[in-house]
Amino acid sequence: MKYIDPKIRDIIKKCYPYIEDLNPAQQAAVEAGFLESGDNYILAIPTASGKTLLGVLAALKTILDGGKVVYTVPLISIQNEKIKEFKKFEEFGITVGKHPSSADLSVMVFESFDALSRFSWNTLREVDLLIVDEFHMIGEYSRGPTIECAITRSRILSKGMRIIALSATLQNMEELSGWLEARVVEHDYRPVPLHKEVLNMEEFHLKNKNDVILRILKESLDESSQSLVFVSTRRFTESLAGYLAGKIRKNLPDHKQEEFKRVARKILDVPKRRGSLPTAVCMKLAESAENGLVFHHAGLFDQQKDIIEEEFRDGNLLMIIATPSLMYGVNLPSRSVVIRDYTRWTSQGLQPIPVFDYEQMSGRAGRPGYDTEGYSYLIAKTMDEGLDLQERYLHGEVETTNSRLLENKDAIFRQIIAQVASGLAKNPIELTEFFQKTFYGHQISGSEYLSLLSADTMEYELKDALEFLLQNGIIQATPDGLRTTDLGMLIARSNYSVQTAVRLREFARSSVELDIPRLVYEICLTPDLPKVSFKGRKSREPVRERLNRAGVFMVDVRNEEATAAVLMEWMNERSEYEMENAFHVYAAGARRTAYEASLLIKFYREICQVLGIYTGLDQLNVLSARMYYGAREDILPLTVSVRGLGRKRARALVDAFGTDLSYVSRKELLRIEGVGSKTADNIIKHFRRGQDTLL
Repeated sequence: MKYIDPKIRDIIKKCYPYIEDLNPAQQAAVEAGFLESGDNYILAIPTASGKTLLGVLAALKTILDGGKVVYTVPLISIQNEKIKEFKKFEEFGITVGKHPSSADLSVMVFESFDALSRFSWNTLREVDLLIVDEFHMIGEYSRGPTIECAITRSRILSKGMRIIALSATLQNMEELSGWLEARVVEHDYRPVPLHKEVLNMEEFHLKNKNDVILRILKESLDESSQSLVFVSTRRFTESLAGYLAGKIRKNLPDHKQEEFKRVARKILDVPKRRGSLPTAVCMKLAESAENGLVFHHAGLFDQQKDIIEEEFRDGNLLMIIATPSLMYGVNLPSRSVVIRDYTRWTSQGLQPIPVFDYEQMSGRAGRPGYDTEGYSYLIAKTMDEGLDLQERYLHGEVETTNSRLLENKDAIFRQIIAQVASGLAKNPIELTEFFQKTFYGHQISGSEYLSLLSADTMEYELKDALEFLLQNGIIQATPDGLRTTDLGMLIARSNYSVQTAVRLREFARSSVELDIPRLVYEICLTPDLPKVSFKGRKSREPVRERLNRAGVFMVDVRNEEATAAVLMEWMNERSEYEMENAFHVYAAGARRTAYEASLLIKFYREICQVLGIYTGLDQLNVLSARMYYGAREDILPLTVSVRGLGRKRARALVDAFGTDLSYVSRKELLRIEGVGSKTADNIIKHFRRGQDTLL
């Protein structure tokens, strides 16, 4: 740390007291001059090797010099984690937030930074340093094009902005650095040495992969260490956790059992606090937790995932069994990482995971400050399969990182709209010039052969996309050049896909009067609504029956239809427990889905206004509120007006006293289950505004 500015060193010492000095990878970056230079940099070091600290050092230097910094990340979970971490800097007078208009150091997800680059140019030009965390995700299908185009636009609009990209080591680093005009610092240092192995069932004379994991679990128990296990589906996380829990139960020491039971109680308390009995998934999770094991997937309550992550970090769980999405989520290092399933379903069927994903999952092994070594285990069925996996993953090279911009049709649509809406492109030539400056454009220009072939492809895709936008009234040609229509501007200022907007517009045009059940179903068919998924292959008939009762008839019953049925029941105050039992779905995600659906209803309302359809607008306001609160119309005034009341207590109050509570005494309010003194006072305050006394 001796080469670091004393002011920065003092802040680091206070906020990160466990850091005594820079590790070799961090030292290499400092010696390469990334703190003092005004050049762009790509810092590529292994997972859990201290990339964040390098970003922090650069951010602090920029801020102390009077500048502003944006630290951009791919996921909201990472954003929340980083904001919590960086809030420590506020005692040194550094403001931390989610937007550079109000913070010295702002943490933004890729989509938010993209929006900043499209419409907030003055604020963008105030940003002196852009830090792109998880830069390797530029090759990911959905988020990659977003950050790729946001960086491209920012470099055009803010020439003085410096970029530091934090990345895993990539195959084509020279190509990426050429596009960013960046210097590269690569280092293979890991604070905890990582041992990678392929284990197979034949070697241990076992009948299935799960028994191999059981052996690892027993070793972890003996050594008081922790493990992360990756499997391919939600269903597999649950079944494996249940299997291992049953096998390990007898091996648990008494003091561990008490600790695990405490975690299980916390998990079960989550649905209770939300007014629901524990769902079947909650019960499975708690039963596993009692034995030191948990599963982690999108079908859990957010609070349950928070509990799992917190307790695991504190060493109060032996093992997390998760879907691969966890490798890009919050920081959860463990001594051992086990990859049971190395294939996953794609649009091309069952495919092996990329070497890059294997490296990302393996990189979670080894806890700095706790473990002297980390272990990554990939499990095969046979010795021959094991040899193949060794060749592919242990000795294979990470795949080339390619732009996915032209593969993602909606990304092309949205970026064309963004360029036209912002006035940066008024004709096809200017659109082409922008796309040529993207990473995709840089890649195709690198080869004489590819340049000719891919340039034609890009020209064709842009022409095709522009024609679609013109035909659908999103962009229009004028004597002064291309411009966005009111609908196009609405799309540009939202984070919704063009497909969603077009679908909802067509529904609005085809509807003589507002059909609420059909609208809910149409929203469920859009790509922007997170779906509630079925738990298994049991009968879909209850979903079909529920939709039929609402006047929505179909043959196929998929997750989209299940989501529609759940949302209809949610608005009728059904609990997650009731919906899970009724439809055999992962109902814990219903609240998040309902929240997103309420926003999509507002978006639909805006589309109606753009189209000049004004009938039913008030109904849409009510529908959005019902969806948000999960309430029938009669309790809406209460749930909306009294903060934190919730639908369950609001229903109890209305059932007991009716909708007018202005003459209900405080004593009577307190007799309602769940209504405490503070809530009672808030209710009285709302209903008796203007009165001199409160009885």
